[in-house]
Amino acid sequence: MPIIEVNHVTKEYQLGHITSLKENVANAYRRMAGKPLHKRDDFKALDDVSFSIEQGEVVGIIGHNGAGKSTLLKHLANISKPTKGNIIVRGSVAPLIEVGAGVNPELTGRENIFLNGAILGIPKKIIQQKLDEIIEFSELEQFIDTPVKRYSSGMTVKLGFSIATSMEADILIVDEVLAVGDLAFQRKCFDRMEVLIKRQGKTVLLVSHNIRQIQRLCNRAILLDHGRINMEGNPQAVCDSFYEQNDRKIKTNIDHAQTRTVGSGEIELVEIYFSDHTGQMVESLLYNQNCSIHFKIRVLQALEEVTFGFGFHATDFLYLTTHNSEEQLNINCLPHGDHEIICNVNRLPLLPGIYSIRFGITAGQAARTIFFGESLKHFQVVGDIPITIREGFFALDAHWMQ
Repeated sequence: MPIIEVNHVTKEYQLGHITSLKENVANAYRRMAGKPLHKRDDFKALDDVSFSIEQGEVVGIIGHNGAGKSTLLKHLANISKPTKGNIIVRGSVAPLIEVGAGVNPELTGRENIFLNGAILGIPKKIIQQKLDEIIEFSELEQFIDTPVKRYSSGMTVKLGFSIATSMEADILIVDEVLAVGDLAFQRKCFDRMEVLIKRQGKTVLLVSHNIRQIQRLCNRAILLDHGRINMEGNPQAVCDSFYEQNDRKIKTNIDHAQTRTVGSGEIELVEIYFSDHTGQMVESLLYNQNCSIHFKIRVLQALEEVTFGFGFHATDFLYLTTHNSEEQLNINCLPHGDHEIICNVNRLPLLPGIYSIRFGITAGQAARTIFFGESLKHFQVVGDIPITIREGFFALDAHWMQ
């Protein structure tokens, strides 16, 4: 029998809105004539959602902002009630929905541990036995008797996560908490989750925008889109589908992307374009194929001892690689006028996805910056490859032996 059943759940909200003078007058006439007033349609945060979860499953819930992920978790934690449908939960739930959820700011950290345990129905004696473990994991020994309202958001989530993952609940519901706090504590949280999942066999529902966490921790994933289940099943397949949706969305927003540039005013970047292994100008590049990157610049003032450099970065500005010209080009003087610099790339190793390019120029013995820009051009890498397409950014040219 499933530990969680979600049966045709719909959640509707009435959107607030400001009406114009024309709408107010029209509604006044409708009211006088006994006709129904014009109202905005209700917003469906969840729209006829159904699924079940077996005991011991680890299910990741992903989707764009506003897809209904947090709304669904709040219903599963019995924080909210659905407009239609019903949810059956067979077991105790430890929810960690958001920073500070379930933590009373007026109480001390110690008092909140006992309060949360009582809410979960755990005897005071059991909480007392776990108290030292919870405090030690939270790293808040010095502040445990201080009211939580004095805590930073990072300290609050440390306390909340420590409480939720130490109590003997049947189901753990986690919403974006692994992304909060310092890097060392994030690592501790991740390790704790793996212990709960692999050694204790807890039933876990996890919402995260870190898709690689979903791929690693979960044995099933659900992709929500505008309140509906878009896809459900194997985490790798569901996450790949979500990545593809993001790629399409990013591509449609390319014209609105903002570049980041700084410079001395001595050059202008005129154009960046790509050509494929046949020499044809292209907008997308093929994985593992030769290509060329062309930089057209206009030099407004002659420059000496010039070095060019470019790099690829992810759309969230994670730097992936950099390549400079200093060991291959010896440019003692770059005269006034238009120039085109080309860099040939052999067997482009970037896996399919959307990336951006950055470009920089330095001059003189001190290598002063003449120009530097990020996100100067978005481009897509495409191609069928014989490996899982989202395991990182690069494919290794490696071979197994026995």
